Amino acid sequence: MFNLILFGPPGSGKGTQSEKLMARYGLKHLSTGDLLRHEISRQTALGLEAKNFMDKGQLVPDEVVIGMISSALDENPQAKGFLFDGFPRTSAQAEALDRLLDLKKASIGVMLALDVSEEELVKRLVKRGETSGRSDDNNEQVIRARIIEYRSKTAMVADYYQQFEKVVMVKGEGTIDEIFDALCAEIDKRI
Repeated sequence: MFNLILFGPPGSGKGTQSEKLMARYGLKHLSTGDLLRHEISRQTALGLEAKNFMDKGQLVPDEVVIGMISSALDENPQAKGFLFDGFPRTSAQAEALDRLLDLKKASIGVMLALDVSEEELVKRLVKRGETSGRSDDNNEQVIRARIIEYRSKTAMVADYYQQFEKVVMVKGEGTIDEIFDALCAEIDKRI
């Protein structure tokens, strides 16, 4: 089983590249947002617990999210691996994910971080905002604040995985296929 974390700021192309990577390597996409919605819609114990926090405007505790990830891993024993998207966001979450994977005799193979200049991110997000209708993608100040928040919060996750030599920066500028080929080259070295 090969597990990877795809990292990158808003507008870096994670969504586009995730789709291509899943198709190429047969990976199962694990997005914490999707997991939360899935568990809540099924009214599982974890879903109801998460909904209770969300209804109060609170963040869902890490233990609940890890429980959902554990369930998703268990529900997909045939998966060739998992692509983690949007998780972990803190070093505590990274440590908890590693403990969970260790219990399941698995690990993170690599954290691929898409490196895109701030100006390119802003340009992409403004363009996306013109077509998507997403209100957070059509205000340059909001976009820049999201990029700063991403960098300040997620740098610790990269630092955590760096100690295990699992972080690879991949140039996230160029054509979709050029970026995909660069990501695949890093994955192919590790499978």
